[in-house]
Amino acid sequence: MSRFSNLGHRLYQGEISFDFVGRRKLWYSISGVIVLVAAVGLAMGLKLGIEFKGGSVYTVAKPGLTVSQAQDAVDKIVHSHPLVQDVDNGKKIRIQVSSEEQVSSSVFTDKLSKEIGVPVAEIDTQVIGPSWGEQISNKALTGLIIFMILVTVYLAIAFEWRMAVAALVALIHDLLITIGVYALVGFEVTPGTVIGFLTILGYSLYDTVVVFDTVKENAKGLTKQNKITYSEAANAGLNQTLVRSLNTTVVALLPVAALLFIGGGLLGAGTLNDISLALFIGLAAGAYSSICVATPLLAQLKEEQPEMKALAKRVAQRRAAEAKAAAAAAEAPEGEEIADGDLPAGMVGQRGRAAGTSRAKGRPSTKR
Repeated sequence: MSRFSNLGHRLYQGEISFDFVGRRKLWYSISGVIVLVAAVGLAMGLKLGIEFKGGSVYTVAKPGLTVSQAQDAVDKIVHSHPLVQDVDNGKKIRIQVSSEEQVSSSVFTDKLSKEIGVPVAEIDTQVIGPSWGEQISNKALTGLIIFMILVTVYLAIAFEWRMAVAALVALIHDLLITIGVYALVGFEVTPGTVIGFLTILGYSLYDTVVVFDTVKENAKGLTKQNKITYSEAANAGLNQTLVRSLNTTVVALLPVAALLFIGGGLLGAGTLNDISLALFIGLAAGAYSSICVATPLLAQLKEEQPEMKALAKRVAQRRAAEAKAAAAAAEAPEGEEIADGDLPAGMVGQRGRAAGTSRAKGRPSTKR
């Protein structure tokens, strides 16, 4: 842990740095492949839960009745392999039958009663119409659109429109990946899933805003100097907040992973999978997008500004001049001063230092 803390300090001080912004083509390629795979999953279609497509829910309370026994009984009645789960700590069995099954609730209840040996009166039946799911979908979509608009306006005012565009692209990137993975895995989309989708947008935006705030501080007065470009300042800000972003993501992922892999996987609480998978994929994608998508895209947009192009040109000229001066100093014979004409413009003041350094090589010290 101390080594990780030391890494964060060295990143913040600029002693070490990872060139995320300079490798933006690599990150764009990786994101493109992931989004393409997610698009394939979306093309295959989402597995909508009963709340969205309508159907019937049957709850049976019979001591000793297992999920596998109930599943076998249900498969004899319908052929779509309905979802069967244990609820209330295994005291009840919950059966979901889609409205696509051409069987009435009364007929299904009678057949189920005979198969599992439970009176019809003890089978609780609830019919859900598809209109309820449609209302939830419309409200979720409306909330998502309003959220995107407010985020864009806020970032444009608090920062600038380029940061708003980069953050919006990152949010859409995270949402597409999460929904695509959900489709590929084949989990049912329930109201809990929708809540998870909307929740991850807040986490993703938080990481992005933290990085952008540091980048904004680093970019103050940037055009008045000729040492670093905007991309380098943005990359420095990204490195300064890197450990913080990773720590925040790991801490958020730990409880979500416990819900997904332990609660939903090992313990069989399938209802936890609805929201935990969406949160797990979304949090991971949000951390990735804030580092490898939002900030590199912001730097690319900013570098198109005329003043940033002029800054990049001045930085390149300064570095070329420094490289030429260093090469001239290295090639000069010992004891021979470098003529002003051998130095590039703006570097004449370094003649004495360069010559002095050259003469000092190999000279024994006079101090005793």
